Amino acid sequence: MSAKYIIGSLIGSCAIAYVCDKLVSDYKIFGGTTPKTVSDKEWWEATDKKFQAWPRTAGPPVVMNPISRQNFIVKSPESS
Repeated sequence: MSAKYIIGSLIGSCAIAYVCDKLVSDYKIFGGTTPKTVSDKEWWEATDKKFQAWPRTAGPPVVMNPISRQNFIVKSPESS
């Protein structure tokens, strides 16, 4: 009997949290704007290019954000 109340309240609280997140972050009910650095694809590409150009002093070269690349070791096209 109490399990249905617990599960219902968990689902309800998740729904309320989702709606609040949408209102605050996407609809910006408290004001503000999305920074250009977040919405500009060219900025992301230039930043990624700069990060990949930094020299490393230890270990093999790795990408700065391996999660988005889904690979951990950077290999030059010539070595393939």
